[in-house]
Amino acid sequence: MSKFKLNKKFFGRLFRIMLRIGLGFLIVSFLSVLLFRFVNPPISPLMIIRAVEQKFDGKPMQIDKKWVSLENISPNLIVAVVSSEDNKFLDHHGFDFEAIEKAYDSNQKGKKIKGASTISQQTAKNVFLWPSRSYIRKGFEAYFTFMIELLWSKKRILEVYLNIIEMGDGIYGAEQASMAYYKKSASKLSVNEAAAIASILPNPRLFDPLKPSARLANHQRWIVNRMAQIGRIKFK
Repeated sequence: MSKFKLNKKFFGRLFRIMLRIGLGFLIVSFLSVLLFRFVNPPISPLMIIRAVEQKFDGKPMQIDKKWVSLENISPNLIVAVVSSEDNKFLDHHGFDFEAIEKAYDSNQKGKKIKGASTISQQTAKNVFLWPSRSYIRKGFEAYFTFMIELLWSKKRILEVYLNIIEMGDGIYGAEQASMAYYKKSASKLSVNEAAAIASILPNPRLFDPLKPSARLANHQRWIVNRMAQIGRIKFK
């Protein structure tokens, strides 16, 4: 058999294998996203990674979380998080292209501004993926963002987000954060308490809502003012 025919046979087999892998990924990912439309994700890759990091650092492995429905989360926290993280959440389809463009222009100029990831993107990353800045991870993030926007409601996206997002060292979700910081249920958070929790989300293991720096305190006040402008979040 000629070398050309051998190469053709090899690449043909490789193509079929890659095609099967690709189709398998599409089927499994679709079913996973569809499942989590109705079933609450029990754990996230980030939770596992953080627990392993704690173990290697000689700390007790800690994953504090308690799932609550969106109806049992204070409207103050809902609007605070949307105000802080993604004020176009109800209007976009997973991606805020204006924010992406601003972030790109700022990066080109060497400046630092707030990230362009939407709540939908952050939810996709936290539920299905690992923390990384690689283009491969961002590609998967875009895919899963598209899928959850297609299969989930905005209300479901926000509910999952508020229950799995990291809100402190070993602290995940609104209910656990509220109990850890304010000794009360997430349903009872005040405007200022909600704004304080929302203000730490960019780096929840570094910031403390109870001991804010001057910069963090300014950010909290900005969130409170923004909350007053937005008002209650009304789902379509």
